[in-house]
Amino acid sequence: MTGEAAGQPTGAAPEPTEAETTQHIAWPETDAETTRQVPGPAAGAGDDTVVTGAADAPTSPASPPPDTSGETTQYIPAVTADDPAPRHLTAAMPAQGAGTTTTAAGAAPGPGSNGGDGSDGGDGADGGSRDRFAALGKARKPLLIAAAVFGVLALVYVVDVFATSGDVPRGTVVAGVEVGGMSRSDAENKLRSELEPRMTQPVQYRAGDVDSEFDPRQAGLRLNWKETLDRAGDQPLNPFSRIASLFSEREVDVVTEAEPNQLENALVSVQETVDREPVEGTIRFEGATPEAVEPKNGQKLDVAGAENVITRDWADGKRISLPVDSTPVSVSSEDVQAMLRDVAEPAVSAPVVVRGEGADGTLEPEEIAAALSFTPENGKLTPKIDRKKMAEGVQEELSDTVQKGRDAEIVFEDGKPTVKPSKDGKRIKWKETFQPLMDVLQRDEQREIEAAYEKKEPETTTKEAKQLGVKEVIGEFSTDGFAPDSGVNIRRVAEEVDGTIVKPGETFSLNQHTGPRTKAQGYVEAGIIEDGAPGKAVGGGISQFATTLYNASYFAGMTDAGHQEHSYYISRYPEGREATVFQTPDGASVIDLAFTNNLPNGVAIQTVWTPNDITIKLWGTKKYDVQSRTGKRTDVVKPKEKQGPEGDQCSPSNGAPGFTVTDTRVLRDLESGAVDEETRTVRYNPQPKIVCGNKRP
Repeated sequence: MTGEAAGQPTGAAPEPTEAETTQHIAWPETDAETTRQVPGPAAGAGDDTVVTGAADAPTSPASPPPDTSGETTQYIPAVTADDPAPRHLTAAMPAQGAGTTTTAAGAAPGPGSNGGDGSDGGDGADGGSRDRFAALGKARKPLLIAAAVFGVLALVYVVDVFATSGDVPRGTVVAGVEVGGMSRSDAENKLRSELEPRMTQPVQYRAGDVDSEFDPRQAGLRLNWKETLDRAGDQPLNPFSRIASLFSEREVDVVTEAEPNQLENALVSVQETVDREPVEGTIRFEGATPEAVEPKNGQKLDVAGAENVITRDWADGKRISLPVDSTPVSVSSEDVQAMLRDVAEPAVSAPVVVRGEGADGTLEPEEIAAALSFTPENGKLTPKIDRKKMAEGVQEELSDTVQKGRDAEIVFEDGKPTVKPSKDGKRIKWKETFQPLMDVLQRDEQREIEAAYEKKEPETTTKEAKQLGVKEVIGEFSTDGFAPDSGVNIRRVAEEVDGTIVKPGETFSLNQHTGPRTKAQGYVEAGIIEDGAPGKAVGGGISQFATTLYNASYFAGMTDAGHQEHSYYISRYPEGREATVFQTPDGASVIDLAFTNNLPNGVAIQTVWTPNDITIKLWGTKKYDVQSRTGKRTDVVKPKEKQGPEGDQCSPSNGAPGFTVTDTRVLRDLESGAVDEETRTVRYNPQPKIVCGNKRP
């Protein structure tokens, strides 16, 4: 019977009986017959289950063993090498009281098993054996699959390691060039072919907000191919790293070699392009049109950082970013725009009238713009007015409303000093006048201000001049022998000095009094001595006036406040008692003549010029009787010859010896009779003999 037991529904488990249970299993492993004794599971049976296997038994699953009487047979088909899974399963469930015989082909029960799932060793159900075999197959299958996969991966790994040994790691990118997986030689060739052209191209960079470029060749930059590939390394042995390299890239920096001096010079050039001081925002005027100047932060190149970036990234073929240190500005762009809108534009929208006493002046928008400026203060843009420029805009129109004052002067009439009275003046107080101007500049209407005036008293009043005690000559000296052109300059300086009053305790300075002595002031070119040779310069001859004035102050008893003798002795001057002066072309004082009035009374200077000589008198109240005592020459040195300039400009001279001399001033106080002596030692250089060509003096 197939599929069900007699008298029982299909699938019902038979009750075990006392009948003998026999299990027949055919074993195809050997040609010899095999007999195995298996204890029978039936209670009280006492017989062993006989397991037999015949080498010649048929192996076809279509030929089940014959049935035995009184038995129910379960047939398990043999499993062949070509067909490991059973093709069909036929089970005959035993009748009540009948034994059970199971015949299996090609499979044996596990050790210790009676071949059944029941408590007596029989089949409690026909699915028990089948479930056990199924569970065993399921447990082994994942392990077999994992082992197979691992084996394949291991094989792939070993093959990959040997195939890529010595190659550049996969995924390696150098300066934007992919060289992963290539041999070192191929990688170097590719790098050379793609990177060497870049070495002749300018390297573009951005530093802060500056874009520029530099020549890598002039910077001494070049690539070290071997060290670059050494930095890339070899293929990794770590399998996970090798797998990751299939799906990722690894950037490798180039190894740069640089000529230090060339790179340093290139960085200096970059600095000159990049570095700038912060530019504060402000407002400037083009004529009467205000324009905003936007603030701009200062920046300075981070030289060390820039060097690192350049040597690392210059060969990438991309614009590189160089680091800078930024210096922020204090004024914001918003503040600049607000000042433009609220102050600058209204300020020049219309003229401003300055009301004077009897006349008015008008400040035009262009004049306002020229005097209005904006400077940053405490983080804000602050408007400022240049009062001097504003005053210049209306001075001429208001000139009739002011009066020029005059100091009292000492004039000489008929050879005697006379006081010329002083005169009060009236002037505009510009500070007070322009005080409300900033508010007025913001108005659309009533754009006018009132001029403020003040009385200007003279520095020397008539009363003060009369009290100076200028009544007699206290010191006088004359010199002569000057050339006509020198005479012009001597007369001009004499006119400027004549009538000057030196009050008690004041110091007179010749350079300060005259200011620049240029052609604009009426001076001409005249003779001078330069390096021992005659020459010419504007203002030549003033030294003779200085020598004359020095001697006049010397004999008046004035205190020497600074003078310097000539380098060479000039025969028309007293030895050790003369002076020179010198200014730069722009009027700056280099060598000056100055004296201080140490007397209790004032001193007035009188100059008398003629074409032949110059006389200077100091007037005041005489306090000292002054005498001069000149010593003998010592350390005399003869002059040496010196070749003069070529051409007509050369003027031969005999020269003069050099020597040392002392001068002693003896001052006797007229009231007390006390005598004081002052000694000065002077060294003159020998003046060389000037030789012109073959001509000798």
